[in-house]
Amino acid sequence: MKKLSHYDDAGAVRMVDVSGKSETRRTARAQAFVRIRPSVLRRLPENPKGNPLEIARIAGIAAAKRTAELIPLCHPLMLTHADVEVRAQARGVRIVATASTTAQTGVEMEALTAAAVAALTVYDMTKALDKSIEIQNVCLLEKTGGKSGDYRRKR
Repeated sequence: MKKLSHYDDAGAVRMVDVSGKSETRRTARAQAFVRIRPSVLRRLPENPKGNPLEIARIAGIAAAKRTAELIPLCHPLMLTHADVEVRAQARGVRIVATASTTAQTGVEMEALTAAAVAALTVYDMTKALDKSIEIQNVCLLEKTGGKSGDYRRKR
């Protein structure tokens, strides 16, 4: 069984020492889905708080840049790119977040944080219309680079 890297030999939680790793180009892509009733989706363009999809996109990018402040054992990374796509679909809003860097550790948490915060922002912007909105399927879609190699989620 593989050992979890955030625990030392005594079982105490620790930040992983990445100083011995080489800097490589790393990317990650993550998603989230916000399930919203069709009647609420139709009203998104007239939201008095502003365009929920554009605000969610900006919130996701900002969250990617601040991941290390939110997740206690994440390393602060200098992102070379972060982006969030937010699209209305028949049953809700699909969010896909990407992050890139050249570093000693990966950007999976940055992409996941961006997707999750963008989804929470959609909820915040639309909760007055529907409290039953659900955030679903927050997951890593793919990552590249690093010692563990590339990963692509099977459909």
